[in-house]
Amino acid sequence: MINITINGKSVHAREGATVLEASREDKYASKQYDISILSLNYLKDVQRQDTSGLCIAEIAGRGIVDASTATVEEGMEITTNSPEIVELQKKALKKILDHHDLDCRNCLRTGNCELQEIQHRLRMTKKAAEAKRKAEPITEDGIIVRDQNKCVRCGRCVAVCEQVQGIGAIRMDGEGIEGKVVPSKGETLEESGCVNCGQCISVCPVGALRERDDADRIFSLLSDPEKYVIIQAAPSVRAGIGEIFGYPVGSETKGKLAAALRALGFDRVFDTVFGADLTVMEEASELIDRIKNGGKMPMFTSCCPGWISYCENNHKELLENISTCKSPQQMFGAMVKTYLSEKEGIDKDRMVVVSVMPCTAKKYEITRPDQNAAGVCDVDYSITNRELGRMIERAGISFLALDDEEFDDPLGVGTGAGTIFGATGGVMEAALRTANDWLNGSPQGAVDFKEVRGVEGIKEADCKVGDRTIRVAAVSGLANTEKLLDKIKSGEASYDFIEVMACPGGCVNGGGQPQQQSERRTVTDIRAARAKTLYCLDEKNSVRKSYENSAIKELYDSYLDKLGSDRAHAYLHTTYCAKGE
Repeated sequence: MINITINGKSVHAREGATVLEASREDKYASKQYDISILSLNYLKDVQRQDTSGLCIAEIAGRGIVDASTATVEEGMEITTNSPEIVELQKKALKKILDHHDLDCRNCLRTGNCELQEIQHRLRMTKKAAEAKRKAEPITEDGIIVRDQNKCVRCGRCVAVCEQVQGIGAIRMDGEGIEGKVVPSKGETLEESGCVNCGQCISVCPVGALRERDDADRIFSLLSDPEKYVIIQAAPSVRAGIGEIFGYPVGSETKGKLAAALRALGFDRVFDTVFGADLTVMEEASELIDRIKNGGKMPMFTSCCPGWISYCENNHKELLENISTCKSPQQMFGAMVKTYLSEKEGIDKDRMVVVSVMPCTAKKYEITRPDQNAAGVCDVDYSITNRELGRMIERAGISFLALDDEEFDDPLGVGTGAGTIFGATGGVMEAALRTANDWLNGSPQGAVDFKEVRGVEGIKEADCKVGDRTIRVAAVSGLANTEKLLDKIKSGEASYDFIEVMACPGGCVNGGGQPQQQSERRTVTDIRAARAKTLYCLDEKNSVRKSYENSAIKELYDSYLDKLGSDRAHAYLHTTYCAKGE
């Protein structure tokens, strides 16, 4: 650490940090003193340089510099709020606002918008009528909505797609404030190789990118007495939804989540952790079968629809390596419209299954072929954590005031193993807990496989399972996935079992999670905070292995017959197809 001063206040700075980073990373100083620096383009781990004209500071002896690139030095004296700096920032902000839709009242990001925050800090407002922009049509491109009228040309979406995800489905057409974010090839995002991961939405500082909103359709169904509307909530939702209502990052709100869903009027409120446990049963069985009988190896997990789309787009040679298991979302929907429909005498055609996911790609997954166990769609609507938050607010429900409630039976019972599915490495660890016992022929003492935990992009480990050592890898972020695949192709590495999650850090950092502003993301590892919540819930659960879930046992005993049965395969497994074939 080195010592600097910002606005006359002593600050401890990390050696090698930029001026911008130093102003944020000393948590004591940043909370106690006015030392903050504005930024709109910079985002940790996504885009380093901020060219907005807002991210500036004055260094004694050097003058005004770009705070996102200037590196701190011992004894450096920095000023962030001089009249000259403020005047330059206001000029830069005026240029941005001249080309921005100023109807903030009708924007989904109002109240959580980085541009609004900058306007407030500079005490600078404009009326919508004063904007000099020419209105552009709003484009609904698959499940992603692009609004050029709100775009501030920060470049974050382009950077995350190209550099973090390694896809490059979007590009900036034109320069400066006149540029437009457009598909990189053809007219649509699908033509450009988009996998609907939603990371572009997550990093957008304003409301220029958003997911297709299905709330109105769901509210309409909830008011239809002829429909029996069921909702399921994914593990990561309980570690993120609270942030929308002011809770600290990573707060666990499982009980309030169940209560809020019930208050919205859903007929049944279930936990996707049940679907995760069911996925473990089928996936662990498939892994053991491939190991024992010489199946296609390595086996890749199949829970992430972004990864499946990426593989179908770019690696058709690997499609036979992917587990044929449906994702937890789809397995759950399949069981609702078959098992639950028959068990409770509810016509499957009356049933509407809605899922709340931390993921935008799940909106695409429900439309995939071979996802209709009962002859109708397994899942009818998939909404993001953000959409659910807006629905709760629209319904006038006070999330903070809700008393904790439980999910419904019989499809609301889940284990610790199913809960950790949302963290990178979680799917693999859950599967290994069950596979380890099955290969040994009896329950083993080991429950935690901590070698595959953590938010690192690539994790490798040798796991003792039965009398075998299984070489495993867990990778998150599609650019990291490509690096891992290159190692396999070159012969540098060999694995038996590989978990892939398209979003860096896994579903806890999914494209449908609550958006956090740049300043928070600089000092808080959002992924680690949310993942910690899931692991804590796992440890508190009295049942931590999926095959020990009593509701899962009942399902197999009374309906699916046994692992690997024809019915289980027909309902719970799927197929893949290379795009263009």
